[in-house]
Amino acid sequence: MDQAKLKRELEMLAAAGVMPKDDAPAPEEEAAEAAEEQARGNGLLVTEYARRGTHFDVQLNPDQVVHAAEIIKEAGMSLDMVTGVDWLKEGQFEIVYDYFYTGGELFRVVVRARVDRDQPDIPTISEVFDGANWHERETWDLMGINFTDHPQLERFLLPEDADFHPLRKDFTP
Repeated sequence: MDQAKLKRELEMLAAAGVMPKDDAPAPEEEAAEAAEEQARGNGLLVTEYARRGTHFDVQLNPDQVVHAAEIIKEAGMSLDMVTGVDWLKEGQFEIVYDYFYTGGELFRVVVRARVDRDQPDIPTISEVFDGANWHERETWDLMGINFTDHPQLERFLLPEDADFHPLRKDFTP
């Protein structure tokens, strides 16, 4: 796997979708750790695997996640998981895609995108990675994040008549 090429392509993708932010942290690792609990601007952070569990941490716009998945798949990486984070105070959900490479030295990439909590739509990557089907269904079922154009977005863990998403921070049974 050509890590330098992967880094360049993901950096170019993130730069194409940069939205100006006054409070966007600098791309240094110290700033990334300080801003870990806050939304950050689009871009790629090179992180220390021993400290963060990933080598590249990429923040993108929701409409860029499919292209990122294609770049990552072309690099020979596999999808490990898709999950969501509820940023209740910010009124957003963060969708986190975790990718790995084991064709030599272990290499991990995390891709993040944020969507509005009131309209939590993001394109499916299941056409790129078949394994995303299950992960996206679970994330939709438990958090209510809608993966648009998903081929089978239906209840997976909850009862068919469930009208709630139990992993949302404002969920009360």
